[in-house]
Amino acid sequence: MQTLEIQNAAGAGRRQRAGSTTESTAAVPPVAARRWPWLVRGFYRYLNRYLRRHLHTIRISRAGPAPALRGRPTVICMNHPSWWDPLICAYLAGRLYPQYEGYGPIDAAVIGKYRFFERIGIFPVEQATARGARAFLRTCEQLLSDPQRMLWITAEGGFTDPRLRPVTLRPGVGHLAARNRGIQFLPLAVELAFWQERTPEVLLRFGSPVVVYDPQDRDRAAWTAHLAASLEAAMDALARESMRRHAADFELLLGGRAGVGGFYDLWRRCKAIATGQPFTPAHGSR
Repeated sequence: MQTLEIQNAAGAGRRQRAGSTTESTAAVPPVAARRWPWLVRGFYRYLNRYLRRHLHTIRISRAGPAPALRGRPTVICMNHPSWWDPLICAYLAGRLYPQYEGYGPIDAAVIGKYRFFERIGIFPVEQATARGARAFLRTCEQLLSDPQRMLWITAEGGFTDPRLRPVTLRPGVGHLAARNRGIQFLPLAVELAFWQERTPEVLLRFGSPVVVYDPQDRDRAAWTAHLAASLEAAMDALARESMRRHAADFELLLGGRAGVGGFYDLWRRCKAIATGQPFTPAHGSR
């Protein structure tokens, strides 16, 4: 499955200058972004069951909880460590911000394989073309014109190890910041860690919000670097918490499967019943 990515033709975007005779951003229509509320609700319920089967937990750092949006147009700017990221985005949108409409981009070349996504707020964007870059910006700006909507973007643009430094983002987020006053960017660090169970822990931590009070404070490249530094700080803090392996550092959002499963756990359960002991399948329990 392809994951949510910023699709922006960086070189073509840099060649687009004020007064240029090339096609302007305003001349490119936004991509249709559809969202069927009843289908989104059903998908969220399905995700609850699916993620419980395949993950041990989803946890969010107590030191970096989900911030309030305060009526600002909001972009969740996250790193991209795994295949699970779009499903995690969809789950978090429903779990943390159910009163907002969540949207996100996907590679137009693969949307044909996942037409279902087009009904839950995922919109296709062409990669590596100037027109695709402009359509991405137009679509994001149109969506963010409504403060009840928010964007979820894996800003690294491709699978990237969460320990890789420096953190590098695609330029689309910088272009968006340099053009739009009042947007709030929320850095979101994500890791999948194996602690004591056979299934992974999904660990999350939000960083400090970045609010664009004046787009002219920085140029596009400087905004991209600033957002990358904010995300990197959140990722560094999450990495330290992940290595400590203290569950108390995190709030539990979702508890999933523990233990080995199958015949072995059935035998352990029968043994516990026979000896009058409580049975807990988790490997880390005593």
